[in-house]
Amino acid sequence: MDPATLGAVGTILVGLATAVGALVGKRGENRATQSGALIGGYGALVDDVKEERDKAKAALAETELRLAEAYRELADARSDAAQLRAEITVLTAEVERLRALVAELGGSPT
Repeated sequence: MDPATLGAVGTILVGLATAVGALVGKRGENRATQSGALIGGYGALVDDVKEERDKAKAALAETELRLAEAYRELADARSDAAQLRAEITVLTAEVERLRALVAELGGSPT
């Protein structure tokens, strides 16, 4: 082979080697980009989960306050109901006493 042919073959081989190197480098770059996107996506997912957890905690705290208020209202209502029952008992006894008094005095109780 003459030197011109060897030079041409050498140039072709160097060009192919450069192309292969560029291809391998680009594949590595793509992997790094995909890996970065995966890590970034994971970070975003973690952030979303944390945000959702914080919202759930806030909703839980609000619901617990509402539940405590409902229990307080129920206790007040029961207390009011007990007071009303006591008043009804007193009034019923008073009605019976007054009916007996009316009957004793010669009237007809209604």
